[in-house]
Amino acid sequence: MANAHHYLIVFIGFVVLMIFVGIWVSKRVHTGEDFLLGGRGLNIPLLLGTTFATLVGTGSSMGAVKFGFENGWAGALYGIGGSIGMFLMIGLFADVRKYNFMTFSEELSFYYGANKWVKGFTSILLFVASIGWLGAHILGGSLYLAWITGIELFWAKVIISFGFAIYTLIGGYLAVVYTDVIQGTILFVGFVVLTVLTLGKIGGISAFAQKLPEGMTSFLGVGQMGVIPALSLALVIAVGVLATPSYRHRIYSSANTNVVKKGFFYSGILFFIFSFFPAIVGMSAHLLNPGLDSAYAFPYLATEIFPFWIGALILGAGLSATMSSGDSDAITAVTILLRDVYQLFTGKLPSQDNMVFYSRVALFATVLCAFIFSVGATSIIDYISQFISTVMSGLLVAALLGKFWARATWQGAIASLFGGSLTSFAILVNDSLLQFWGNPIIPSLVGAFAAGIFVSLITPRQGITPEEALRKLEKERAMVDVGTKSAS
Repeated sequence: MANAHHYLIVFIGFVVLMIFVGIWVSKRVHTGEDFLLGGRGLNIPLLLGTTFATLVGTGSSMGAVKFGFENGWAGALYGIGGSIGMFLMIGLFADVRKYNFMTFSEELSFYYGANKWVKGFTSILLFVASIGWLGAHILGGSLYLAWITGIELFWAKVIISFGFAIYTLIGGYLAVVYTDVIQGTILFVGFVVLTVLTLGKIGGISAFAQKLPEGMTSFLGVGQMGVIPALSLALVIAVGVLATPSYRHRIYSSANTNVVKKGFFYSGILFFIFSFFPAIVGMSAHLLNPGLDSAYAFPYLATEIFPFWIGALILGAGLSATMSSGDSDAITAVTILLRDVYQLFTGKLPSQDNMVFYSRVALFATVLCAFIFSVGATSIIDYISQFISTVMSGLLVAALLGKFWARATWQGAIASLFGGSLTSFAILVNDSLLQFWGNPIIPSLVGAFAAGIFVSLITPRQGITPEEALRKLEKERAMVDVGTKSAS
């Protein structure tokens, strides 16, 4: 492919820039809390930058462009669902910053009297979930890089994994935050430029109604997808935001609750605006090359339609999408591994003095696992949707019941996890049901709520007060979380 080696040079330059940022930030990393939570001092601009960059990740760029290529305005559902998830997060969970949690599994256990079974079981699920998301970002970035540079997909996955792992290993969560701000800016500007240029190529937005099937140009692509599948897609992304550990990590690492609320609100607004860009780009690519494999709609525009300098900007946007999401999930997985999973299997927590070293070793192992997990996967949207439906719906329901229903029990929490997963599996193995629903998220949520409520009602009430549970968790956290900054 023409300019393939030039694009590879751009990629290398991009990674080198991120590494320099990681080195610069690493001077602030002195403790495990600094490496894993950025010192719990994120302000509104930093929180906005890192949250938006992660929201506008692999799925909402390359994945949503692919979806827009196939289903028209339905490509915007990814961003719309994500923005709804952000707004719900503000009302439902932003206030948990005051408890100084380190992980989502710690938060979940608090709702159930600091129960060790809830914490242990959910820590494993959340670690797997983070690896799953990380694998999705490796997959998306590698498809993109392989198309542009012509290298084999396997090696593209290796290169993408190495790309975001190296600067995260150096600077930890602060490196993630600062590089996210840079990547989010590149990504937003790149998509705005790409949207404007592609509209110019096809003769304006009116070309969609004139040349595309009616279903694709219907309201949010409902005519193409169907009402229930469209609703399911938006909902599955909203659930992903509400239950994905990396977004909880933003809450725990922010300076205070007010910062969380404002940062998430601005992120949700920006993401809603952004959501229509990938749909427009996808539909434009469809008009320019209807026979194209939809998975390559995004890189096709970068390499085949526009000159090199524009392609380089688009390449930067695509790489930013992958890395801004991948690095966040990697650092979140490491926090869960060292704070919760390690304790589950050893009965103790890592030494404070060696936390930074342990964190770097765990980060390397986590990225390696995600790389292995991504091998063989080919579709980003399906990969993410099915993963969330199977794992995340039960986690969200367990959090909602535990936080807002006093009668919820730890047995009910575990039941909601199994109820959501089993319901999801039942839908996934039945082609007719899967076609009807689009993805399993709606029945999965119903199954999780039903199981959680039923089991809670037939099991004894928990006897530990929230104050007692918090004291127990604070005592544990003090072993690894040095100099915690309180927030309200």
